[in-house]
Amino acid sequence: MRLRTLFPLFALLLLLGCRPTAAAKAPWSPSARSADPSPTLMPWPPLPPTPTFLPTQTPTVTPTPSPTPTPTPSRVTFLFVGNIVPARCVRAAADQRGDDRYIYAEVAPLIRQADYAFALLNSALTSQVPPTGCMRTFLLVGDPAHAATMAWAGFDAVNVATNHIKNGGDGAFLDTLEALRGAGLAVLGGGRNVDEALQPLVLTFGGVRYAFVALNEIEERSFAGQDTPGAAPLTEANLQKAMQAARAQADVVVALPHWGPEYHATPLYEQRRWARRFVEAGADVVVGNHSHVVQGMTILDNVPVFYSLGNFVFDQSWSLETQQGAMLELTFEGRRLVAYRFIPVHTDGDGTVHLAPPDEAQAILQRIWAASPPLATPTWEAGS
Repeated sequence: MRLRTLFPLFALLLLLGCRPTAAAKAPWSPSARSADPSPTLMPWPPLPPTPTFLPTQTPTVTPTPSPTPTPTPSRVTFLFVGNIVPARCVRAAADQRGDDRYIYAEVAPLIRQADYAFALLNSALTSQVPPTGCMRTFLLVGDPAHAATMAWAGFDAVNVATNHIKNGGDGAFLDTLEALRGAGLAVLGGGRNVDEALQPLVLTFGGVRYAFVALNEIEERSFAGQDTPGAAPLTEANLQKAMQAARAQADVVVALPHWGPEYHATPLYEQRRWARRFVEAGADVVVGNHSHVVQGMTILDNVPVFYSLGNFVFDQSWSLETQQGAMLELTFEGRRLVAYRFIPVHTDGDGTVHLAPPDEAQAILQRIWAASPPLATPTWEAGS
């Protein structure tokens, strides 16, 4: 299936003090007014009696049947965010406060508003590895209790096809799966072996089946094997296998690759090559990540490709670009994508996620746009 119509709009949500747009309501129509009772007026002077006529037979009128209205496809919204790393300085700040809900407090209403929200976890959640404190290390390990915090914030599923998900080893990864599922969160992109990791997550809304496929290109040590747990590896064979399984089970397929180099706003050749492969394999939308900064988007054969949403929760406060990201909301009516929306965010060094103020939000969207035109097709240019 291919998207016939796309509204590639860049809607700037300047959300200082604002709330998400409510679901569309049915058009209002005034109810019929009841006729006001009027007093009966008797004629004066009295009129002569009205002559009586024999009634004539009234012809039978057969009403024309009204056409059966075409049912309106159900509308569903999916929400995606950038890297979530509740480790290092973020974990240290949460441990000091004794509660990590502050991280999502400002954006939780937006997350909960979506029909289904996806988190992207890029650290292990385990007690097997001691907290590192607020120090520079590539061992990214969060508290298992953070799984419940993500569920509280409104996330429904967690994508674990990321490069730091096995920090701490196989046991730490299995602890992560246990913590997530114990919090009532669905897991995709990882498993106890590669076959389990490649399984799509299939959801049904309004009779339409949506499949989500998550694969990771970065860091072989994070990959699942035939008998070892980990993230689903992004290879040509695995891409084909996962996409075929998704297409067999669903009407709409969304691909979620973890790909490309860090800190590049413009997607590089390898990402664009993988994007083309996902589209050729039947993806209807592609939503990528890993770069820690927002990247551009494009449209390939009427399929929108969002290359990276940047950081969502991380302590990379050493540059403004790594503190900025975007939430992405996709709206479907049945099988058709009818709208997308970027929601720019700013993340503090302690992990607190804020809705970006107007000037910063505009700058984030401009960076996404600046990285997009060189990759765009005529469809994209016409829509701009």
